[in-house]
Amino acid sequence: MNWFWSGIIGFLAETGALAAFAGKFFKNVFKRPFEGREFLRQCYHLGNQSLFLVAVTGFIIGLVITLQSRPKMTELGADAWIPAMVGVSIIREIGPIITALICAGRIGSGIGAELGSMRVTEQIDAMEVSGTHPIRYLVVTRVLATTLMIPILVLISDFVALFGSFLIENIKGDVSFVLYFDSVLNSLSLKDIIPSTIKTFFFGFAIGLVGCFKGYYCKNGTAGVGIAANTAVVETSMVLFVLDFVAVLITDLIFQ
Repeated sequence: MNWFWSGIIGFLAETGALAAFAGKFFKNVFKRPFEGREFLRQCYHLGNQSLFLVAVTGFIIGLVITLQSRPKMTELGADAWIPAMVGVSIIREIGPIITALICAGRIGSGIGAELGSMRVTEQIDAMEVSGTHPIRYLVVTRVLATTLMIPILVLISDFVALFGSFLIENIKGDVSFVLYFDSVLNSLSLKDIIPSTIKTFFFGFAIGLVGCFKGYYCKNGTAGVGIAANTAVVETSMVLFVLDFVAVLITDLIFQ
């Protein structure tokens, strides 16, 4: 049972260290000067490097969901409900969580590896000595960039997924573009759009914070860079699932 208790202790220690790191972020996010140029650079870099992957993933999701559900829906005589069903499922759950997981692997690992390499090559130490605040320059800008860009990437992924679903419906059911998206929009309500949009900001914050945390405290030389990148993806994915579960519970309590 020693392994069990050591695992619990390690989990609590990691959670506490992450919470303390989040405290450093909030402490420095309101301090001046704000690194606006670095923030904009990170927004462009993070969004640009993930846009194609997110778009392709969303397109395939739309195709697969429609192809898998259409035979059964047609058998039940409910093929007219396919746009509504696909639209609600993508907007409320599938689009946000799948896009966040893709970004956790693409962006979270990249941030962990980048900051980890800076730590092991003593660049972060040099920044502290030279008077540049590394938390403010490296962490705040990246966390804010992911918090802003993940919701935008989710919106793009949702639209591309719906467009992929429309192509299948147009080919197999001869459904027009206007009819398809009119059915999707009529099926959505504020309780579908608002909670799913709000939680994407928390997803982005978690991706940036965990990636920066693992890279900033990277150890064991160059081998630690790979470990930091890998653990950033694993831990971010777990945090995303927990946040998504909490968001669903809160939404259910508010809109029941």
